[in-house]
Amino acid sequence: MAFTKEQKTQIINENHRHDTDTGSAEVQVTLLTNRITYLTDHLRTHKKDVSSRRGLLKMVGQRRRLLAYLNRSNPKSYTDLVTKLGLRKAK
Repeated sequence: MAFTKEQKTQIINENHRHDTDTGSAEVQVTLLTNRITYLTDHLRTHKKDVSSRRGLLKMVGQRRRLLAYLNRSNPKSYTDLVTKLGLRKAK
């Protein structure tokens, strides 16, 4: 697994909207970004791990859809998140 329960809780606490928020788009994008980073490093070592590569591509697509939704619904939050995570240049 990419990170432990404590690391996941810390990520959620840094990106939540309110105290009981665990599934907002911001939290999901941040968790996916951490998993994508972990899998990318894994695939640099294990180049023939095709099933993990497929999972990585699915996660990248899911993150892209979540970011598109966030950009439509709350552009300010989108720019803040993209800047914080360093994903791409903010618009």
